[in-house]
Amino acid sequence: MKWSKHLSRIGAKGNGAVLISAKLGHFLDKPLEPYARKVSISPNVITVGGFCITVLAAVVLPQQLHAAGILILLGGLFDMIDGVVARTNGKASKFGALLDSTLDRYSDAALLLGAAAYFYGVDHIAGAALSLGTLVGALLVSYVRARAEGLGIACHVGIMERPERIVLLAFGCLTGWMFPVMIVLFVLSHVTVLQRILHVFRHR
Repeated sequence: MKWSKHLSRIGAKGNGAVLISAKLGHFLDKPLEPYARKVSISPNVITVGGFCITVLAAVVLPQQLHAAGILILLGGLFDMIDGVVARTNGKASKFGALLDSTLDRYSDAALLLGAAAYFYGVDHIAGAALSLGTLVGALLVSYVRARAEGLGIACHVGIMERPERIVLLAFGCLTGWMFPVMIVLFVLSHVTVLQRILHVFRHR
């Protein structure tokens, strides 16, 4: 069972990475609070706006990697701001949380399908296959957490969550290093699934 212990150790480190990305949004609450209070738009509208930008990034990605990378970062910025606005103005709601999580899954699917289309367009079948495999892993990362929490087990562990995935995708687009980035995303996404399964197993 050495492999499970190793994954557990990675999981502990991964949990720290996830917590850093989660804390970043709350860390920005204070400096952005004066500006967030002036935003009269519903945070749900900001969420939908960020989703639309991300879908546009996915459409652009097969042809214009650099532009797609910029749009991915912009969409990620919207995804962070909606939470700040909701918390600062007391507009956080269960529906808003559900909408945000649901559109995040659609965004992930769109971006990774866009990556698959990019690789297919340049006759890089391995890259296309890894993109689809990463899509499966990304959806399972979210599913395992939701299923675990439905069973009453908090499941915030893992080395690769959405913020890290978005940053890496944007990096791949901006640098052109899409294939190495996709290898990392594929491996770490599925490692995160295993980490979460083992976490639930230990807390069963």
